[in-house]
Amino acid sequence: MWMDRRVGAVRHADFADFVRTALPGLLRYGHALTGNPHDAADLVQTVLEKIGTRWPAVYQKTGDPVAYVRRSMANAHVSRWRRTRREHLVADLPDTGSRAPKDPFEHEPLWQALRDLPPRQRAVMVLRYYEGLSEVEIAETLGISQGTVKSQASKAIASLRRKLGQREGSEEE
Repeated sequence: MWMDRRVGAVRHADFADFVRTALPGLLRYGHALTGNPHDAADLVQTVLEKIGTRWPAVYQKTGDPVAYVRRSMANAHVSRWRRTRREHLVADLPDTGSRAPKDPFEHEPLWQALRDLPPRQRAVMVLRYYEGLSEVEIAETLGISQGTVKSQASKAIASLRRKLGQREGSEEE
């Protein structure tokens, strides 16, 4: 047992020697990966902490520990980049100058009238006439009774007829 401890101590010393000799090159490699020396130091430290706990196995199984550490650094950098690339908060919004594409139906009278309906009536109309669902399917989808579906559809149709009739009347004048 004493022998195992001593061998472990020797291997730990080998890891310290490895870090001492390989650190400058690993920091340069980390700087090339991350783009700045601070993130590079963090990356090197994180990877060396993980490898240090498994140094005997890494040292025995790999022919080139530096290559193993570099591959581990690349994998860790990609993992960190994937986690953090999702959202970046900025103080000021960039001035892009481009706008979202216009809705081709924006000035279409039927779509304007449909947008003016209350949400439940609009949902019933879209599910019935756009999706082609039956009254039973709409009731199940919205969690309402069939009677409510019928009354909401009736009110929506009356409202659409009124609004579209008013627009046609105003266009004729």
